[in-house]
Amino acid sequence: MTTASDPATPLDRRAEPTAHDGDARHDLTAPRLRRLRTWNVALTVLHAAQAVAVLVIASDFAIDLTTAYPAGPPGTPVPQAESAFAVPIGPAIAVFLALAALDHLLTGVLLRRTYESGLARGVNPFRWLEYSLSSTIMVVLVAMYAGIIQVSAVIAIVGANVAMILFGWVQERTNPPGRRPADLAPFWFGCVAGAAPWVAITLNLVGSEDVPAFVYGIFFSLFAFFMSFAVNQWLQYRQVGPWRDYGFGESVYLVLSLAAKSALAWQIVAGSLA
Repeated sequence: MTTASDPATPLDRRAEPTAHDGDARHDLTAPRLRRLRTWNVALTVLHAAQAVAVLVIASDFAIDLTTAYPAGPPGTPVPQAESAFAVPIGPAIAVFLALAALDHLLTGVLLRRTYESGLARGVNPFRWLEYSLSSTIMVVLVAMYAGIIQVSAVIAIVGANVAMILFGWVQERTNPPGRRPADLAPFWFGCVAGAAPWVAITLNLVGSEDVPAFVYGIFFSLFAFFMSFAVNQWLQYRQVGPWRDYGFGESVYLVLSLAAKSALAWQIVAGSLA
């Protein structure tokens, strides 16, 4: 006969701490944290410098977003689209670069301890908050250069991309260090949401004529970068090779972020703003 104090009772087994309790932590070494701090400070400077350079170099080129509303019951032909407002491309590029600079300033200097504490718990909310804004501006710019300029369509692209980023955040929040097997449902939901803008962009490019070569360059390079972010997270939660170290995956995010933002910024500048 067992009692409540017997260590073999189900009650005590339930009380034992597990990785699901949120107490488990990634073992991030001091050298790893120093490298991440150095990288974040460096990326602050690089993103900020590029933002300023784009504002100095770029022309005042803008793309008009349009609206077209039915003038009758469902099935009524939609009248010709009208200009709603213009999006100045140079400042839009500078904004997503500046958002990245702010993110890295916070994580590398101003809120470094909060950032490092989050990494130990397997989460980086700074990343997801920045991506929800910066990557959304980026995919909207890609869509606009592919000819998607109706306000309603742009709003849908914004919603899908933000949903993708938030699912990425949920993936981290629901999978604390040590949870095995990892629950990848939020990851796959995010992939579905994130695919929608790229399907729309692909359809527009396929159906268009005389698309400038640099637009195809933007499309293929940014699509590859966006997919690389997803692959990085998948490798983290599959614990493949060096991705067993959460800090390694964080380093990959930093490199991908700089590369993707720089690639988009300077392809647009070279193609239409110089």
